[in-house]
Amino acid sequence: MTYPYGLIGNARVSALCGADGSVDWLCLPRPDSPPVFGRLLDPEGGHFRIGPAEGPPGTQAYLPNTNVLETSFRLPDGSAYRILDFCPRFLQHGRTYRPASLFRIVEPLEGSPFVRVSVRPVDGWDRTPLTPRAGNSHLRFERGRDFLRLATNAPLTYLEEERPFGLKEPLFFALTWDEPLEADLAAVSRDFLARTVGYWRDWVRRCNVPARHQAETIRSALTLKLHCHEDTGAILAGVTTSLPEEPGGVRNWDYRYCWLRDAHFCLGAFRRLGQFEEMEGFLKFLLDLAHREEGRLRPVYRLDRSLPLPEREHPWAGWAGGRPVREGNQAAEHVQNDVYGEMVLTLCPLFLDERLRDLRHPDHERLLGLLAQRCDASIGQPDAGPWEIRGASRVHAFTQLMAWAGLDRAVALRRRGLLGGIDLDLEAARARAAAALESTARGGSLRASEGSDAADASLLLAPVLRYPMERLCSGTVDLIRRELKVGDGPEGFLYRYRTEDDFGQPRSAFVVCSFWLVQALARLDRLPEARAAMERALEAALPLGLLSEHYDPQRRLSLGNYPQAYSHVGLIHAAFAVSEPWDELL
Repeated sequence: MTYPYGLIGNARVSALCGADGSVDWLCLPRPDSPPVFGRLLDPEGGHFRIGPAEGPPGTQAYLPNTNVLETSFRLPDGSAYRILDFCPRFLQHGRTYRPASLFRIVEPLEGSPFVRVSVRPVDGWDRTPLTPRAGNSHLRFERGRDFLRLATNAPLTYLEEERPFGLKEPLFFALTWDEPLEADLAAVSRDFLARTVGYWRDWVRRCNVPARHQAETIRSALTLKLHCHEDTGAILAGVTTSLPEEPGGVRNWDYRYCWLRDAHFCLGAFRRLGQFEEMEGFLKFLLDLAHREEGRLRPVYRLDRSLPLPEREHPWAGWAGGRPVREGNQAAEHVQNDVYGEMVLTLCPLFLDERLRDLRHPDHERLLGLLAQRCDASIGQPDAGPWEIRGASRVHAFTQLMAWAGLDRAVALRRRGLLGGIDLDLEAARARAAAALESTARGGSLRASEGSDAADASLLLAPVLRYPMERLCSGTVDLIRRELKVGDGPEGFLYRYRTEDDFGQPRSAFVVCSFWLVQALARLDRLPEARAAMERALEAALPLGLLSEHYDPQRRLSLGNYPQAYSHVGLIHAAFAVSEPWDELL
C-alpha cells in the first residue's frame, strides 16, 4: 500500500491529510514535537476524520499553485461534498502570519450527503486519548499546560458521539494550539482561505522555473517550502518518522530534524528558484551553531538547535507493520566530515552573488575560514559517510569530494580578497583533497571508500560539483549506472550502495539518486541520456506530485519517509539541468 496522503502546512506546522478525509499526522507545537494525530503509525495514534458515513475514499488534488488540499467525495446515493484543508499563511501587518493551526472547510456539492466527524487527539507517544470539554461552539483538549481547541459550527453532540449527520450547509473547523479563535468562524475561515491561496500563488509567480517539467518543479518548490521552519531558520529533512524503507522492515528513521547536508542542497534548490529568504533564516541557524560548538558541527540538529538524542523506540504498530517506531536520531552522534564542505558551499553565494550583498557579515567570513580549515583537517580521515553507516568508520570518497569542493570554493574566495585571516595554503589543501579522492579510484571509476571496490551513488555529484577530471567523472557515472541499477527494467532507479550495512543490504531505490544521475549526465553533455533518465525518475511521483525517500519500481511502491525534502530538491535541480533556456522557447 502506498501513501494516500497530501501534505499541508505553513512553515510552522505541517499535517498529512488522507484520501478518506482524515488528518492522520500532526505534531504540535512543532513538526519535531510528539504527535497529536498519529494514526499514520498506529490505529490508536489519534486522528481527525471528516468522512462519509459509507462509501469509498475521496480523490485529492491541490488547488493549482498552492498548498491548499482539496479532497472530494462522491457517495453511493449520488451526493457529493469536498474538504478544503490548509494551514493559514499570508502577509499581515508587514509580517508573515503562520499560526500553529489547521483549517478545514467542508462544502456540500450535490444532493444531501451524510458525514461523520471523529476528533481523537492523543497525548504524544503514550497515545493517551485527550478528553474533550465542550464549550459553546468548540471542543477543548488539554495536554498538560497546553491546549488544543477545535472551533466549529458543526453540532457538538454529533462530534462527541461521532454520529453521522446531514451536510446541509458549509461546515468550518479551526484547530488551534494554545490560541482561541473568537471571531466569526465562517468569515475568518473564508478570509484565511482566500488570503492563503493568494499568498501561495504570488509566491509561485515569483519563482524561477525551468522550461521543462514546470508543474513538477512548482509542486516540489511548494513542498520544499513546507519543510522550512521559519521560527529558527532550520530546514527539515522530512515531516514524518518511521515510514519504512522496506515493507515491514526495520529501516525506520525519524527525519523531522535539520540535517546540515540536506539543508545545503535545499538552499541550492531555492537559489535556482530565485528564492532567498530561506538562506537568510538558515544562516542565522548555522551561525548560532558555529558559535556554540566552535565550528565543530554535528550532522543533524533539532529545530531548536539541540541534538535529537537519545533515539527512542515506541511500542506503536508502525506503518504496514514496519517497526520499530523511532523518535530521535542517533546520527547526531556520528562524525560526518562532509558537512564542512557543504557548509562552505552554502556560505559562498553570500560573497559571489551581489544580490545577497546586504546579508554579508564579518562573522560569515570568519566561519568560512574555520570551515575551510575543517575541510583540510578531514582529508584522509574516517567517518560515517553520507549514508550514516552505524557499524564502522571508513575513509569515504564522498567526504574527500566535499573537502575538495569546499577548498576549491575557498580558493576562489581568496582570489577575490577574502579569507586572508587563515594560515592555510588553500591550493595545496585542495590538491591534497583531490589526491585523497583519486586514491579511491579503481579501473577509471571512483569507489565508495579507501580500499573498496564498491560503487557509491553519492559520487554522481562529482561532475555536478565540477570536479575537473571529466574522464574519471564519466567512468564513475557509468559504474554507478551499471552496479547500482535497481531491477531488470529500464535504467533510472538506483540503490545508494549494494554493500552490507548494519541491517543487511538495501532493497529499494533511493529517489534522489535518480535525479543526481540526471544532473551528472547533463553536466557531462549527455543530454539525451539525461532527459530519458528524468522521464524514468518522474515515475516515482505519487498522483499529488509528492515524492517519498525510497521507491520500488517493480511494485511501483513509495517507501520511506514521505514527503522527503531530498527527493524534491533533486527533482528541482534535475529539471533545470535538462531544460532549454527560456529564450530558445519564447
